[in-house]
Amino acid sequence: MTWDLTGMAAVANIGASPREIFAALCAGQESRKPLKAFDPAKYRAAYAYEIDDRPEGGGDIPRRATRWLTTVVRQAVADAGLEDLSQVPVLVGTTMREQRSLELWWRDHADVALEDLHFGTALKETFDASTTYTFANACSATLYALAMATDMIELGMADTVVVAGTDAATESGFGTLDRVQNDIPDALRPFDTTHKGMLMGEGAAAVVVQRAGTAIGPVHARVRGVSMNCDAHHATAPDPDGITRAVQDAYSRAGVRAEDIDLVMLHGSGTPRNDATESSVLRRIFHGAGTGPRMTAIKAMTGHTLGGSGLLSLLMAVLAMKEGTVPPVVGLTDPIPEAAGLGLVQGAPAVGDLNIAQIDAFGFGGISAVAIVEAAR
Repeated sequence: MTWDLTGMAAVANIGASPREIFAALCAGQESRKPLKAFDPAKYRAAYAYEIDDRPEGGGDIPRRATRWLTTVVRQAVADAGLEDLSQVPVLVGTTMREQRSLELWWRDHADVALEDLHFGTALKETFDASTTYTFANACSATLYALAMATDMIELGMADTVVVAGTDAATESGFGTLDRVQNDIPDALRPFDTTHKGMLMGEGAAAVVVQRAGTAIGPVHARVRGVSMNCDAHHATAPDPDGITRAVQDAYSRAGVRAEDIDLVMLHGSGTPRNDATESSVLRRIFHGAGTGPRMTAIKAMTGHTLGGSGLLSLLMAVLAMKEGTVPPVVGLTDPIPEAAGLGLVQGAPAVGDLNIAQIDAFGFGGISAVAIVEAAR
């Protein structure tokens, strides 16, 4: 069974649409900026990958994550040719929800009501959406939501589901990372020997998922299968066995083999433990699978967009398959030993036929999700 992706939208630090983001990724320009959201004097990390939509002159405003969410949902729905969301479930994946708004209410007495902290409030007011769910599954949240959307369609609960994700940088999250990472990165550099850790990004993404054959607009790609698991191996350290099971389960659900994969959108958080574990797992999985797939990691330019990162990578995979082009991993010049032999794209975009893509998303606590999508020819 497959499901059609008929609407797409995204916003990140490097663009206000999937096409803009993809073009920026292919251009491969450095995108980190000096930290603006919080007082940089209080932290060791001096950079982030923020969306530049705060007031001029400094300061922060509440409900930015909600604003991005309603924007991408509206754009994805329009892209799919839909008009009425009153009977369409909307599933939102996130890590922080509107925690930044809560921080601003607590510290700066910002005008924030309790209902503003729930994405369902804005979705109901903006789209008359009667069925909304929010999933806080760390970095895997949006691929979890995608898996649940396909389940809802397969079980006959809906013919169309909107899946979205959004996160704004929070001071509590930024401060926690600043204190727990041994080395403070000045850039997010996945799979490079200079990698030191993660830096926050901001953004939102949305897709419309429909029962195959019911679309009224163009089909961008097809979801072949999504796996999700939680091995609970460790609070932060990834478990190679848990990740391996997630990848193999995705292949089983999608009816594919390792040699069928043309592109892997890596989780690529830039943390030494995650990069080494993900690389080692993929080396074993693709051992003997011919030349192996091309691989890239977009967090090198978007930062870690948290709950929405999996869906943002999926959208970039869809465009990569459409264009036959894989963006490079920015800043990757000396891959870590564990990545030896993997098809990491360096320096310039790689060109070729791409039909099936794998998207990885691995979160704290062993929360893993892997999606397999196929080009719509």
